[in-house]
Amino acid sequence: MKPAPTTTAHPAAILAIILASYVMILLDNSVIFTALPSLQADLQLSTIELSWVQDAYTLVFGGLLLLGARAGDLLGRRRVFVFGLVVFSLASLLIGLAPAGWWAIAGRAVQGIGAAIVAPASLSLLTASFPEGRERTRAVSLYGATAGIGASLGLVIGGALAHWISWRAGFFVNVPIGAAMIALAPRFLPETGRASGRFDLFGALTATLGVGALVFGIINTAEVGWTSPVTVTAVGAGVVLLVLFVLIERKVAQPIMPLRLFASRRRAGAYVARFLYLGAMIGFFFFTTQFMQEVLGFDPLQAGIGFLPMTAVNFAVAMSIPPLLRRMPGSVALLAGILITLAGMFWLSCVGTDFSYWTGVALPMVLIGAGQGFAFAPLTSFGIIGAPAADAGAASGLVNTFHQVGTCLGLGIAVAAAATVPTGGPAAEHLAAQVSAALTTGSVLLLLALVTTAAFILPSDLAARRARKTRSTVPAPETEPAR
Repeated sequence: MKPAPTTTAHPAAILAIILASYVMILLDNSVIFTALPSLQADLQLSTIELSWVQDAYTLVFGGLLLLGARAGDLLGRRRVFVFGLVVFSLASLLIGLAPAGWWAIAGRAVQGIGAAIVAPASLSLLTASFPEGRERTRAVSLYGATAGIGASLGLVIGGALAHWISWRAGFFVNVPIGAAMIALAPRFLPETGRASGRFDLFGALTATLGVGALVFGIINTAEVGWTSPVTVTAVGAGVVLLVLFVLIERKVAQPIMPLRLFASRRRAGAYVARFLYLGAMIGFFFFTTQFMQEVLGFDPLQAGIGFLPMTAVNFAVAMSIPPLLRRMPGSVALLAGILITLAGMFWLSCVGTDFSYWTGVALPMVLIGAGQGFAFAPLTSFGIIGAPAADAGAASGLVNTFHQVGTCLGLGIAVAAAATVPTGGPAAEHLAAQVSAALTTGSVLLLLALVTTAAFILPSDLAARRARKTRSTVPAPETEPAR
């Protein structure tokens, strides 16, 4: 593979292209939530069909991420990145034109293929384009902040477009954005070249099928529960395939997921913490949207705007992170972010029908937004820190894989927790109790993320900082003068 550039000719343009593309795929992960009622009415979908409009995207996205990351390493990351943008943009156009539910579901699956290519390629391109140090810290901080801002912004945009125009507009808007990025990428993004080596075919198949089966099983719990034969079979098959995948990766010469990436306690801890953190966040988005529309009586536009306190605070805090990370350990910022998010989530889990928007929803959202602003950048940087250039694609693929699988698992757990609330009584009170149960479960996931960070990331990060400080203060050895 060609060596990664040490200087960047157009850093602002490179960062803008990468972030705009990443925002585009993140928006479609959340833009659908506030648009679901109008989409269901327009295409006359059943509840199960409606759930698959979201689940088809998540299933394919999560299942193909490692394959997409490895393709970037082997074929050239810019080349693969542009191809992913083409697939994603064309799929968005087809979804916007969908005449029936099956068309929309199939389009979402194809869109997931494009997202699985673009997400890891964008992060590995960023790593290759910015040298380690201040420039990369700032770029990765903005990339991490985009993960939180894009998700919450999608709810606002989805609600606004569904209310003012149509649910289709949320997908049509991707077409001009994608076309612009496709045109600009070859001009500004560096090409990393092709890796010489073999493609880990069996590793790719077992990873893709294993993650896909696991995600399918988790998604299926929302309809038929954890004890359903289909759920048990899918989850069991996913576990077996992933165990087989690990065994293959231990033996193969050029693995799709180098197990050496897990040798770093910081990286391994970051993957698990991201998994847990995103598992909590998806339940928050899914159930808070329902609470605002079905308990507080908001329409889709009002529900979308209702997330603005979180989005605004998230953006403000995320913009302050790069200079903060130059003065304090990233692990401390991450701990603070998870703790603040946990405080907001626990507050929001106390919701009831007598809660007002401002005191019961908006103020907890401010805490959650601030926590996201602190947490996402360190979670991203610790997921790729110290990874060799040859493993950059695999490391970024793992960041996004744990992101998506955490989202799927978290939603399944949240829905299962909500289903434990006994039926009966007024519909609004029942839903409020379900939201409370789901967000309480999210609080438990955040607590586990906090423990993971304190046990794995914090000690390793502080030790690495002490080692760097020691090396920088040790004087260079004296040399004898030439005779």
